[in-house]
Amino acid sequence: MSRIAAVHKVLGPHRHPQAEVTRLARSCLPDADGALLERVHASAKVGHRHTALPLDAYAGLDGFRASNDAFVSAAVSMGAEAVSGGLHAAGVAPDEVDLLMFVSTTGLAAPSVEARLVGPLGLRPDVRRLPVFGLGCAAGAAGIGRLDDYLRGWPGQVAVLLSVELCSLTFQRTDASPANLVGTALFGDGAAAVVARGSERRPAPGEGPEVVATRSRLYPHTERAMGWDIADEGFRIVLDPGIPDIVRTHLAADVDSFLAGHGLTRSDIGTWVCHPGGPKVLEVMADTLGLPDGALDVTWRSLDEVGNISSASVLHVLRDTMDRRPPAGTWGLLTALGPGFSAELVLLRW
Repeated sequence: MSRIAAVHKVLGPHRHPQAEVTRLARSCLPDADGALLERVHASAKVGHRHTALPLDAYAGLDGFRASNDAFVSAAVSMGAEAVSGGLHAAGVAPDEVDLLMFVSTTGLAAPSVEARLVGPLGLRPDVRRLPVFGLGCAAGAAGIGRLDDYLRGWPGQVAVLLSVELCSLTFQRTDASPANLVGTALFGDGAAAVVARGSERRPAPGEGPEVVATRSRLYPHTERAMGWDIADEGFRIVLDPGIPDIVRTHLAADVDSFLAGHGLTRSDIGTWVCHPGGPKVLEVMADTLGLPDGALDVTWRSLDEVGNISSASVLHVLRDTMDRRPPAGTWGLLTALGPGFSAELVLLRW
């Protein structure tokens, strides 16, 4: 088993109250139903969001190339900050990193973002790299799982997961669909780095939880529930209003089966580290899992403070949960949902 040594959070440098973003969305989407847009933004339970660019810069992004160029530049900058901060917090030197995994679904780069960080951060030239695109909001949880897979095979090594999601650069100014209105209401920009060590590495004071087990679950015939359509203007969001029903139908059974394999039930879980996908999904999750009052407080607070930052969100919630210092022996379950439609489960123990 591996252990999470540190998690470092980064947010887009420009912070805005939700009302500012709502005004921008109205001005950029003149064909949208203004009353509907206002209702969607008001019901998102998002107080503030961060963006990679100043709000007035978005009007000048005249197509996918301009948006993607901005993604690469900001992702490299924010990614460097996240990884260097995570290594510092973990007490790990850059040349000790054996695997660097990069996840994102909001921009493209070749050479990939993590490749552009190896030299500037002082990582070894022979560091293994794994760029992953397309897992969406589930990629933070899936990335922890793949780090754990690697470190079980190489227990004397160190692996780093980097997530950078710049959702603001995917907003479509010609798409007045309800899905795009929800996207403009929920999503923000951020990054996070997870530093994990194998079981043969010496532990350090203040480390995070052990990764006990992971599970991935793909639901058949749900490919159009969430994702992107690739248009001339870039990424056009696909977001089915039936997602809460998928969660209600499947999640509890999947969680129960996963926990039962380790002799556990939901009542044994002391910390719930859940991706803040949106109010409806969180409400259904709490209801279908029968969670006690306050179980998702950290997730709700993250949604309010920074919105949904796709795959980086659950890593921010993990960092905030670690700050609460759960007692030794506490079981935790980290969950995130993404395109596919899919679920990722990670069993943790402090």
